[in-house]
Amino acid sequence: MQVEDFLKLCAVRVDGALETSLASCTEAPSELLAAIRYSLKAGGKRLRPALVLSACGLACGDDTPALPGACALEMIHTYSLIHDDLPAMDNDDLRRGQPTSHKMFGEAAAILAGDALLTLAFQEISRSGNIDAVRELALASGAEGMVGGQYLDMQAEGRTITLDELRRIHAGKTGALITASLRIGALLGKAPQSMLSSLTLYGQHLGLLFQITDDILDVVGDSAVLGKSIGKDQKSGKATYPALMGLSRARALADKTADTALKALQDFGQEADVFRDIAAFLLHRNH
Repeated sequence: MQVEDFLKLCAVRVDGALETSLASCTEAPSELLAAIRYSLKAGGKRLRPALVLSACGLACGDDTPALPGACALEMIHTYSLIHDDLPAMDNDDLRRGQPTSHKMFGEAAAILAGDALLTLAFQEISRSGNIDAVRELALASGAEGMVGGQYLDMQAEGRTITLDELRRIHAGKTGALITASLRIGALLGKAPQSMLSSLTLYGQHLGLLFQITDDILDVVGDSAVLGKSIGKDQKSGKATYPALMGLSRARALADKTADTALKALQDFGQEADVFRDIAAFLLHRNH
């Protein structure tokens, strides 16, 4: 099965579970729920939920226990996109091929929709009954993870930084949630420590690969295919791999990072092929 077909199948399951979760919010203002649904159901690859489900399936042969975790990761990711697009942050008008949340609903409603998704994520993952998975989500999405990385990213705008500093930014901003997706799925599948360690290493390199290719696409991508504006990194003075290393070296680093991610899976057989295919998909993606 092609990776994009696999992701679509995961998305159908996760989208159904997300709708069930939102439908249970019977006391929430309808306008707020409309803003939440607008961003949550706007599409996207559903990569993080797919990683959660796949890691759980690898660990125990059944990905059903990981569905609350998969929903939680997508909620966190979507909240981060809503907030990233705000005028005070990246000031984007287009996301996933449609107007950003604050363009549709106003800044205040967009902020609150993001806040609601953040708290709904913890409500959802708590259904798993696994406190270690809840802790993983908190660490990955907070000041030591995604939020911290986003802060460092903003602080680096207009400055020349080192490659190590750039890696630290993206280990938090992008890599933390991708790594947590694998760890949470493995934890919910009761994976042995050796499997958890291998998936953690794979996730760290997969997160780096995702960010490098994302930076490259902002230079050479097609906005119609990407579903978002391109060239904004350079205009806003953001620190990126092409800006720091040049396009050809950034592409070489992407190749090397993909190889390193695959080496983390060397102790697994065909049962881990989905993870190998995802690494190849991210390396060669155009959206």
